[in-house]
Amino acid sequence: MSDLSLNRYDAVLTEPEMVILDLEAKDRDDAAAQLAERMYKQGRLTDLPGFLKDVTAREHQMATGLPGGIGLPHARSEYAVKTSIAVGICKYGHRLDFGASDGPASVVLLIATPAASYSEHLEVLATLARSLFRPTFRESLRRAQDPEVIAELINSSLVFFDH
Repeated sequence: MSDLSLNRYDAVLTEPEMVILDLEAKDRDDAAAQLAERMYKQGRLTDLPGFLKDVTAREHQMATGLPGGIGLPHARSEYAVKTSIAVGICKYGHRLDFGASDGPASVVLLIATPAASYSEHLEVLATLARSLFRPTFRESLRRAQDPEVIAELINSSLVFFDH
């Protein structure tokens, strides 16, 4: 990989305003739409319908469910202002199918990356996936009842990216 480091980028990939506690969605598209709307309201997307088309196109390429109950929809998009992550923690007992082999997701992380930021997109996905494969990290996200805590967990998991 190149000299890219996430520390070079805006380390604030998510903010409390981009966290939805008790997420209730009809399906993965609805979940992505609710999370993308939070990004849009924070000025991180320039065109909500355009970005959602990019996310849907990516979902049709390959399932974005990870083991452990994680949905990780993502897209590189011309409508993303900067790399951002919106987080949805599903309401108790509510889960969404993102195609993971072990079943539906209770935590959904929507990643938006500017279209030209291919390396950064891969770095964010890889680094976040490494954190999400740790059961303690997943449980910390699920148990946190405060958007500030969830935002800090996500941001700190990416700040210490090392090559």
